[in-house]
Amino acid sequence: MTKNMHDVAYELQKAIAEHPDFQSLKVSYAEVQADAEAKQLFERFRMMQMELQQKMMQGEQLTEEDNQKAQEVVAMVQQNAKITNLMQAEQRLNVLIGDVNKIIMKPLEDLYNVYMQS
Repeated sequence: MTKNMHDVAYELQKAIAEHPDFQSLKVSYAEVQADAEAKQLFERFRMMQMELQQKMMQGEQLTEEDNQKAQEVVAMVQQNAKITNLMQAEQRLNVLIGDVNKIIMKPLEDLYNVYMQS
């Protein structure tokens, strides 16, 4: 009997939410949100990221001013231990999700590899 893929996906969603890396991310995020200075700096960092991504997606070249502003914000973020902890927790969760994605995509990869070798 074939499993319902949506049911499996919801099980995976629950497993990720219960995983220690996600729990660590939640705690780190709450710590940043509870600290007014860290919260403001983190929001500034996120806005800068989104603005730069939007420019790049629209094919715009980043200016020297863009790069300088980004470097300044990144330097401030790196000096804030709460934000640094949050970013490290996010990175650990991203690695986990990347690993899960590789596992999920393996059948497709195998399929294409079989036909590429023919």
